Amino acid sequence: MKDYTKEILEAILEYIDEGVHVIDDQRRTIFYNRAMTELEGTKKVDILGKDFLEVFPTLDQSSSTLLRALNKEEKIIDHPQTYLNNHKKEITTINTTVPIFSNEKRIGAVEISKNITKIKHLSDQIMSLQMELSKRGNKDLEQNKFTFASIIGNNERFIQAINYAKKASKFLSSVLIYGETGTGKELVAQSIHYRSNRSEKPFLAQNCAAIPESLLEGILFGTVKGGFTGAINRPGLFEQANGGTIFLDEINSMGMQLQSKLLRVLQEGTIRRVGGLKDVPIDVRIIGSTNEEPYEAIEKGKIRKDLFYRINVIPIYLPPLRERSDDIEILAKYFVNKYNQKLNKRVENIDSFVLTAFKNYKWPGNVRELENIIEGAMNIIENGSILKKEHFSPQANAKIFAFAYENEIELKKSLPDTLEEIEKNIITKVLKSCNNNISRAALELGIKRQTLQHKLRKYKIITK
Repeated sequence: MKDYTKEILEAILEYIDEGVHVIDDQRRTIFYNRAMTELEGTKKVDILGKDFLEVFPTLDQSSSTLLRALNKEEKIIDHPQTYLNNHKKEITTINTTVPIFSNEKRIGAVEISKNITKIKHLSDQIMSLQMELSKRGNKDLEQNKFTFASIIGNNERFIQAINYAKKASKFLSSVLIYGETGTGKELVAQSIHYRSNRSEKPFLAQNCAAIPESLLEGILFGTVKGGFTGAINRPGLFEQANGGTIFLDEINSMGMQLQSKLLRVLQEGTIRRVGGLKDVPIDVRIIGSTNEEPYEAIEKGKIRKDLFYRINVIPIYLPPLRERSDDIEILAKYFVNKYNQKLNKRVENIDSFVLTAFKNYKWPGNVRELENIIEGAMNIIENGSILKKEHFSPQANAKIFAFAYENEIELKKSLPDTLEEIEKNIITKVLKSCNNNISRAALELGIKRQTLQHKLRKYKIITK
């Protein structure tokens, strides 16, 4: 049987989203995929078989990562680069470039480029906005700031966490907030800052999962002109937040290399800009957060153990909404009043059936999900009405109200038969709301796909 490995690999490399450029030992291009032509504004016919420096005359042995990898036989991992392509359009890429060997003999080099131009543009806008706000003394953010007075809840465990956070605001030690997505980690972080003696100084937040590590380092620590291709002199968030607080959300999504640099900041109180040689002293309180249980994240290699012990001086755990069912009614009514004002509505109350369903639902998106669902219903409801089941979207009905609705069924059969009937009806409704997509339905139901398929066969539910 003929070996089609080469053809298969070429097909895969041709149609992946990352740009791939391969040169041989004589600097000639031997592979140049579709994504790379789009990225650099070139045509394959102008590249393939040509000497690299003939096609890219503005580059040389030192500025080209491909030639460096070829000549020095070094790996260049996640290297940021900003340059003008052939259409004179500025693009930013993250490049990984490695030499290629066969039987210990160097035969070429390959570069894999990921286009992050849009992400870079967005991060630049965010940085510019934050710098502008810092120049204005952060006054533009005053109307949107959160304090402990903004926090709603009477649940005993939740109140204990908030009281602990209030005490933490009196000190300068680092804080680590653990809570699932949507539990209000940034709200608590802001509240700690605005209750502290740093309240007149900046509070800056950065989600560590939203931006590639190579860009995140520049955002946090700043850049020096010439530090990498396209870099400019610009302070990072740590310098901008000097004297105040920086909130690093989802540090469990931060790369290990960057975590080691964050550890250095905590230990020494200095930062070094990307590409710089000078240490800059900073006075910033760090509040971190994780949406995974910290010790599990350490076991999975997502959080460095030494960083964890350094930042987890004051640990705060925010319980999920499913563990705060006694707070659901007060939160729901708070959001109804909030959107009464925002949408100029006059919704008077929430139907008891809705509240019961809310208390039985698991709320995987926590308080944020509760607010979003109520906001959607408040856009639909007429003035002077009571918020009822019919005001919510079909998806909300399938997820939240199905169980509460089936609870009204009288026990006409045996208990096992009644429970099976309830389960069958819930599965049928969720499947319908998901357009018979089994994977989506399993996710909504909180069960494995294989488990759902088993139940579909058991109840003879047809999905097509």
